[in-house]
Amino acid sequence: MKAFLILEDGTVFQGTSIGSTREVISEIVFNTSMTGYLEVLTDPSYAGQAVTMTYPLIGNYGICHEDMESSKAWPDGFIVRELSRTPSNFRSDDTIQNFLKEQDIPGIAGIDTRALTKILREKGTMNGMITTNENYNLDEVLPKLKEYKVTGVVKKVTCKEPVHMPNTGYRVALMDFGAKANIANSLHKRGCDVTVYPALTPAEEVLASNPDGIMLSNGPGDPKECVEIIEELKKLYASNVPIFAICLGHQLMALATGADTHKLKYGHRGANHPVKDMKTGRVYISTQNHGYVVDESTLDKDIAKPAFVNVNDGTNEGLEYIGKNIFTVQFHPEACAGPLDTAYLFDRFIGMMAK
Repeated sequence: MKAFLILEDGTVFQGTSIGSTREVISEIVFNTSMTGYLEVLTDPSYAGQAVTMTYPLIGNYGICHEDMESSKAWPDGFIVRELSRTPSNFRSDDTIQNFLKEQDIPGIAGIDTRALTKILREKGTMNGMITTNENYNLDEVLPKLKEYKVTGVVKKVTCKEPVHMPNTGYRVALMDFGAKANIANSLHKRGCDVTVYPALTPAEEVLASNPDGIMLSNGPGDPKECVEIIEELKKLYASNVPIFAICLGHQLMALATGADTHKLKYGHRGANHPVKDMKTGRVYISTQNHGYVVDESTLDKDIAKPAFVNVNDGTNEGLEYIGKNIFTVQFHPEACAGPLDTAYLFDRFIGMMAK
């Protein structure tokens, strides 16, 4: 069946329908990872977006359910150059085509993803529609695309009630703004007793559980939209509990302490992004998935200082808070199907709780 990807600038790509055949309007982004497509599909940070995989062949090692980062797929759509319908992998449980259908994710294959990525790089992230309707009317579609906004996604992806992962080590409260499973797993395998809290849990409830440390997770959407969460983070900041934050959590803590964030032209999404530790000068390769960054020029130098910087474009990749047991990073140290260079940051967090 034919499928069409229509961008808000009027560009149309024709390809083949994969997965669900329902029509969807979404924000079109691209990910440069060569592997890890299942982790991308099950990463809650992609809620409200349709993902273009720049690597040309996707699905060749199938679907292994134990690699999923959450219980379901979150992107609105999936865009690939070529979909491998016959996987070759002893761990494979299913084909990616079946997985997309089961998860009701519409997609398109057989388009020039390199040309699409060049458009997104040159013009910036834009909205688009995936449709199987051959009689689409651009005059009707384009106004709808321009109106689309990614809203309310943190409330959509967060857990509905606390989840406890018992263990004998330090007690960690993990705030779920769209947490990937490997964040909790990375803490749990280091002996931590982890309780995952819904995003809108009051700070008083979290602090009343007397945690040794608080973890702020990744998540989707514009951080400035999370007004209620930012108010609660101000209370967590005022406590003396050690805090480690990743991705959206990093941005929210910055907003809670008076800094600002802004949207990147096309974001950082992939498993090969170099970040430099400002203290040691060492460069690490990191996995990233974000469309917004903390604006370093708005930092209060008495509150926080830059800890990591993106080597490619100089944007902020981490903060260390002055006089507080708080550090935050924009990248993903828990990356699964990605470089493990920065997994040591979880050990650093354990060390903070030990003091």
